[in-house]
Amino acid sequence: MSQHDRINKNTSLFLLTWPILVELLLQMLIGNVDQMMISRYSQNAVAAIGNVNQIMNLLLITFNIITMATTIMVSQYLGSNNQEKVSEVYSLATYTNLFFSMILGALMVFGHKPMFKMMGMPLELYSDATIYMVIVGGLIFLQGVFMSYSAIFRSNGLMKQTMIISFVINFINIIGNFIFLNGLLGIPKLGVTGVALSSVISRLIGLIVVMIIFNKKLNAKISLKYLRPFPKETFKSLLRIGLPSAGESISYNVAQMWILSCVNRMGTYVIATRVYSNMIANFSFVYASAISTATQIIVGHLVGAGDIDDADELVMKTLKPTVLVSLIMSVIVFLCSDFIFSWFTNDPVMIALGKQIMFIEIFLELGRTFNLVIIRSMHAAGDIKYPVTIGIISMWGVAALLSYIFGIILGMGLVGVWMAMAMDELLRGVLVYRRWKQGKWRGKALV
Repeated sequence: MSQHDRINKNTSLFLLTWPILVELLLQMLIGNVDQMMISRYSQNAVAAIGNVNQIMNLLLITFNIITMATTIMVSQYLGSNNQEKVSEVYSLATYTNLFFSMILGALMVFGHKPMFKMMGMPLELYSDATIYMVIVGGLIFLQGVFMSYSAIFRSNGLMKQTMIISFVINFINIIGNFIFLNGLLGIPKLGVTGVALSSVISRLIGLIVVMIIFNKKLNAKISLKYLRPFPKETFKSLLRIGLPSAGESISYNVAQMWILSCVNRMGTYVIATRVYSNMIANFSFVYASAISTATQIIVGHLVGAGDIDDADELVMKTLKPTVLVSLIMSVIVFLCSDFIFSWFTNDPVMIALGKQIMFIEIFLELGRTFNLVIIRSMHAAGDIKYPVTIGIISMWGVAALLSYIFGIILGMGLVGVWMAMAMDELLRGVLVYRRWKQGKWRGKALV
């Protein structure tokens, strides 16, 4: 069976979505479990790790530049049955991410203090944040290379494999956290250091497993021989697709860092509440993220094969039930928020604030679902510049600006910040939906 036979217009969206959904849940856990398990030991540690993760999310977009482009290029090439440059794209993407991740790792080890200062991080968080940043950030190449393999697997429809690997990573991470935090097996209690070491060890094992599965499942190879002579045109194509595709994520995460700098002025308990709110909110939109990723892959194959109308029909059929599921999940989270927040804290002020945030989150998720499904499909179809442009304008003109006005100037605190972010998601959702219905994404395929 050829790669194109594996994914085409008859491919079940559900069969692609469910392993991605499980994988995303597991990926969320590897970052959130660290904060969940350490919340019983120190709220300062939770706030510190939350700040570091915000920085790392921004820097990880460097890898997304290549992985997004890899997913789009490989999907369209496989859709058009063009196998000639597949190994070249695989090799170029993997080694490029390795190169950039080594640079970023050095930056986080030696340049983390200016980053903390820029974000207005409270001084009492510096010690824990430094430990976590140096260990996890210094070895960020493990994530960079893993993300390249994950993009390759998804483009080829190997969703179950990445799901299993994510399970392995999370299982090892949880066991490691339990051992290091409780001082088992003769190991002293290591606190934040132990949580960071557990994350690194689990990711290393995950990378080894994904490399083994790649060699067994795919005929293509990742080798330096495909980079001699250096494939300049392929690299230019990756950047031409990846830079605009990642532009939206870059804008979003830089805006989130600005918003976090506003939240950092509100006190440690507000910072911790924001961390918990983001963790809980992630589960509200995980289904939308999974199905939008599966839709993106199929749309890429359909567009590559010239089945434009099928791609349009798929996106519209996907959107309505996805919005409904996301709304139901966010309403359930709101109704259960007191119970959920009590897992992390006994502070009634934090629990009450979290409930207010989860109510606003219902409206935020409505807009975010439109953005996830439509924007990723636009990327797959080659319509990249428009969502980036309106994303930058809205994220900064609405989310960032109004977060400062509502949260700081008007004194609405974290509630004002969440209102601003919800307004941003809703505005962009309306704009990209209108763009898709107008059909301006047609005719922008790469192949």
